[in-house]
Amino acid sequence: MPIITEKINPATVDIDLANGEKIARLINDEDKKVALAIEKIVPQIGVAIEKIAALLQKGGRMAYFGSGTSGRIGILDASEMPPTFGAAPDLIQGYISGGERAIRFAVENAEDNARLAEDDFADFNAQANDVIVAISASGNPQYTLHVLELARKKGILTIAITSNPEAKFKPLADIFLCAEVGPEAISGSSRMKSGTAQKMILNMLSTGAMIKMGKTYKNYMVDVQIHNQKLHERAVRYVCEISGASAKKAEEILKIAGNVKVACVMIAKNCNVEEARRLLAENKGILRRVI
Repeated sequence: MPIITEKINPATVDIDLANGEKIARLINDEDKKVALAIEKIVPQIGVAIEKIAALLQKGGRMAYFGSGTSGRIGILDASEMPPTFGAAPDLIQGYISGGERAIRFAVENAEDNARLAEDDFADFNAQANDVIVAISASGNPQYTLHVLELARKKGILTIAITSNPEAKFKPLADIFLCAEVGPEAISGSSRMKSGTAQKMILNMLSTGAMIKMGKTYKNYMVDVQIHNQKLHERAVRYVCEISGASAKKAEEILKIAGNVKVACVMIAKNCNVEEARRLLAENKGILRRVI
């Protein structure tokens, strides 16, 4: 009996006869089902966000482990945390079975290689306050199964993300997040709906944890790293809108502060950069507690 994502989708059985627009509509109709599937597990995702944030605030880290599309999605999400939220590069990490080469190319038998799981798990060097997230459309590859087994032996929080309610790794997950998206538009192509669901769930987990850790003020990305002109202009705008300062003043203060949160505190409290940093540190970096 094939898993759900491997079954033939009756809605797209004649997709090979369709023109371009019809193909797009058929795929779009299937994609609409993803958000509805995720809506059903929002409470579990909420629990995961709270637990992740609590552990990260204790000095823990989080690592995503997956094969193929799932591994690439995990790496993508992890790589966005430093520029978006000013997070340390090792706070959220991504591992793919087969290593760096597997990011761009298929690596034969990597998803069923328990030794690769052992190597990657050892590289992460998981500790008590860390979080292990296994990602797999089927939830069956040995790579993700073994990673969760290793994590459970160390008493580490485990989260599993899948589209298969009968996933083999389900019993190994403290939190099981299954978005039942149904058969793919192209049978077995789990980079489609299943991959989209994984991306959406990871967005919620990582963004939610960053919000709980004070990486936003309202919905402003106040820990954004200012690496280019676009981000500099965004940072100036944020300081203006949050503090009420003029663009000229925001530019001047931001140059000294180097960070949106620090600049906002300097303006709101009329203090120097050292005092602003001290106030933020005393309040765990949460801007709302300071201004």
